[in-house]
Amino acid sequence: MRDHLATLLDDFRRHGRAIAIVRHQGNRRRVTTYAELARLAGRFAALLVERNIGAGERVLIWAENSAEWVAAFLGCMLRGVLAVPLDAAGAADFAARVAADTQTKLVVGDAALIHQLPSDLPRLLFEDWEQALPANEAGAIGGLGKETPLQILFTSGTTGEPKGVVITHGNVLASVDPIEVGAEPYRRYLRLVKPLRILHTLPLSHVFGQTMGLWIPPILAAELHLESRLTAPRLIETIHRERISVLAAVPRVLAMLKAHLEASYPGLAAEMEAAEGAKALGRWWRFRRIHRVLGLKFWAFVSGGGALAGPLEEFWNRLGFVLIQGYGMTETTALITLNHPFHVARGTIGKPMPGREVKLGPDGEVLVRGASISAATWSGGKLVKRASDWLATGDIAAVAEDGALRFLGRKSETIVTSAGVNIHPEDLEAAVEAQPGVAACAVIAQETANGPEPCAVVACRGMGEGAVQAIEAANAQLAEFQKIRRWVLWHEPDLPRTSTGKVRRRAVAEELERRQQAAAAGQVTSFGAASDWLLALIAEVSGEVPRGVGDELRLTEDLLLDSLGRIQLAAAIEQRMGTVAAEGALERAETLGELRALIAGRQPESIAMRVSETAAADLPAVQVAAAERGSYLYPTWPWTRPMRWLRAAFVETAVRPLVGLLAAPRFAQLDEKAAAALAGEAPLLIVSNHVSSYDMPLLQAALPGSLRRRMAVAMSAEMLDAYRHFRNPERGAASGFYLPGPLLYGLITALFNAFPLSRLRDFQISFTHAGKAMDRGFSVLVFPEGTRSETGKLARFRPGIGLLARQCGAAVLPVAIRGVGELKAEGKNWFRSGRIEVLVGEPIRFTTADSESEITARLEVVVGKMLEEGIGNRD
Repeated sequence: MRDHLATLLDDFRRHGRAIAIVRHQGNRRRVTTYAELARLAGRFAALLVERNIGAGERVLIWAENSAEWVAAFLGCMLRGVLAVPLDAAGAADFAARVAADTQTKLVVGDAALIHQLPSDLPRLLFEDWEQALPANEAGAIGGLGKETPLQILFTSGTTGEPKGVVITHGNVLASVDPIEVGAEPYRRYLRLVKPLRILHTLPLSHVFGQTMGLWIPPILAAELHLESRLTAPRLIETIHRERISVLAAVPRVLAMLKAHLEASYPGLAAEMEAAEGAKALGRWWRFRRIHRVLGLKFWAFVSGGGALAGPLEEFWNRLGFVLIQGYGMTETTALITLNHPFHVARGTIGKPMPGREVKLGPDGEVLVRGASISAATWSGGKLVKRASDWLATGDIAAVAEDGALRFLGRKSETIVTSAGVNIHPEDLEAAVEAQPGVAACAVIAQETANGPEPCAVVACRGMGEGAVQAIEAANAQLAEFQKIRRWVLWHEPDLPRTSTGKVRRRAVAEELERRQQAAAAGQVTSFGAASDWLLALIAEVSGEVPRGVGDELRLTEDLLLDSLGRIQLAAAIEQRMGTVAAEGALERAETLGELRALIAGRQPESIAMRVSETAAADLPAVQVAAAERGSYLYPTWPWTRPMRWLRAAFVETAVRPLVGLLAAPRFAQLDEKAAAALAGEAPLLIVSNHVSSYDMPLLQAALPGSLRRRMAVAMSAEMLDAYRHFRNPERGAASGFYLPGPLLYGLITALFNAFPLSRLRDFQISFTHAGKAMDRGFSVLVFPEGTRSETGKLARFRPGIGLLARQCGAAVLPVAIRGVGELKAEGKNWFRSGRIEVLVGEPIRFTTADSESEITARLEVVVGKMLEEGIGNRD
């Protein structure tokens, strides 16, 4: 057993250049090695020393999961400082109260969150880390041991006021050491799957998230992939692309993935029934297409943070995946029981882990004691010792024949009916949530004339058409005393949840009580149905007031959604529901009713008829095929080393000499220091006005060599697609067969590293490709106007540039081309005119607090000002 947790940093340094963390943020992939993470932690520890923040004092961490988050936590650990991690989804007033109660000496985290706190709190933004942290490192303070407090975790759960739980080094070690010892016999097999990659979807401010994110990965030298966008398509794509081995998630995420697979493979349910009783290898072979979708390296789920429904567990086991379920709570430092990865006791939450004593009270409540149990809380600005060794968990369980625990429900949520029968809501909820179309269910005690009775609050993915059938099907599976006789339909596609996916029962119960009181007063109410969640979401995205109500409203004309607005709406629906219709499906909807149907997983006849009419129109067959594909070609072969060498030679030996010879432009030259600074900022997002087909060569001639030789260019998707399919984009769809088209497509793609960016659709696919290019070290050039200006006058920037800048998270370099459009408007030749100028501005850095519209507006102003002043005024 380790003496204290700071010894883990020795493992970090031993792992060295092995990848520790990959953060999937926006459209980027940010990598941190174990050695880099250890150095960051040491530098943060040195900053604590500089600021005289010593052992026992508190530092508040409020941010999204990131390498900086981990480094800040480990830096506090090294110096004996108590970390106070807060949920990034929490409220600012709660964070301020915690900061005051713990008398925090420093607040660190994301700018968008920290700026919401009182200005008098000392702070350090993660965005400023590289400049703010000392160059030197500090090591572990003397005297660290098992009794040393590590952190204060404030938990809100689903009921009650938040409370501070004090966790020590010993608590964590008692929870982690058995896992480290248990993993020892299997270490020799790790070579076969190395590196082990864990996709982590849990907040690091929760103990289960810390177990899977902070303590287990260094033991196994695993890669930790951090993902905050919990949508089924994105998670599946990440698992496949990154060759993930294990997904750590709460049950809600597993349920969301299950619903997505069932919707994507309509015959899956029947195949599942046919596979009952099949051996492990047979199940894997029968469902090999599912394994191919997730990637052949993916094999296990680790579920925690809530009870896992039996049907959900059976679904993944029958597909041939290992499902590991743990049980614990904040006060127990995550784990009380754990299912063995290769000896899983289905339907249970596992056996008690070594070092924990577990017993059941007279009413079945789980009582536990041991070294992993927190012995103190934070109250009234100080540590308060807990009175009893035994911790009453508030959970009801039964002991299975093999000694494993079978979770029954929360003691506080058990409903005792007027007949004196105990009903555990989890049993009823699991039966309802197993039905198609049901997103969530919460069974709440509703007061009646005869006493409390269970009432099911049901959220459906569509408009609730199948809610009646779902209740009837659930009742067919339930015992007579459990049958659901009271139920209501929730007005949104999901119930309110905590950041770990648990239903916020208090909020549901309060809404149920409000509805009951309104009905008693003779008021007609239907669970907030007066507010249409989808209509409200569209208004939030568009920033416009809807012109009427009803499913016949047109998305463009009545709800004022432009093409980019649809992309933002799709992202908002993903965030709300966890899954969406197939790629590009939402873009085909014309009315609110069609959009509702697509969200519910149905294809409206009106859309099918429009697709048929398009196919029957007098259009080239290749255009119809492209429309049906719904996406363009996004090549990565221009990123290969031979193509980079060829492109660099072309730029230096052909482009620059020809630009100087033919156009003789004037450049706002950067001095060596500024050029070096730009090189240090790379990769950059470069934005420029668009005036001619020769803008790209002009920009390449003006930019420093480090940028022009490693650049990717967003070009018109319609133009590239036309060339690729033997069409001339200058002549439109009626151009006929154009033989040089594919050759031109190949040359443009190879020599300019071009990729498609449409003005009509597939924005997010293009943005994702741009992020991948940046991850490979290429700066990305975009023309935000979306079209050429024939006069040189700057057109309005399309709002997509703000969204792209936010997703990339890179500095934005504004560039302006002056003179070409003006010469065209005057009917003059630009050949060696001496009037063409290219101006390179200063990089602009945006924060997560800047909205898409604010970024777009600022970039448009900056480029416009550069066009006005020109080189002469600038000098």
